[in-house]
Amino acid sequence: MPRMAAKQDSAVSVETTAAKLPEGVLEIDVLKPESQNGCTVFVHYNGPTDQLSGVCTGMAVLDPGASPHPVHQHPEEEFLIIAAGTGEIECGGKTTEVGPGAIMYCAGNTPHGIVNTGKVPLTFYWSKWMAKGF
Repeated sequence: MPRMAAKQDSAVSVETTAAKLPEGVLEIDVLKPESQNGCTVFVHYNGPTDQLSGVCTGMAVLDPGASPHPVHQHPEEEFLIIAAGTGEIECGGKTTEVGPGAIMYCAGNTPHGIVNTGKVPLTFYWSKWMAKGF
């Protein structure tokens, strides 16, 4: 279950003390979404693996005008993949208009964020991870 931060912040923290992630496939209908402020978050996996201290991956749907959280930074590296809709991603001080198929890579501790600037929901997937030893 995602650990969502304070109101107006749907950031999900990477779990490093949970049980090792099980192998297999998780269908979206078995997940319990959390919604607030125009952002619905589905966490597929969150925990350690054989090679990582922790990895967190899931999907978020943003209503028009919504953002999951203000621009923020964390020690994990992150990929963010746009599946549907349009928006803007800020990464390292540069803002880019994005649509389906766009992928953001953000190094650890780099400020980043996303906002739906379109008229329909924006769906994106994220994966962030912490290598062992960090």
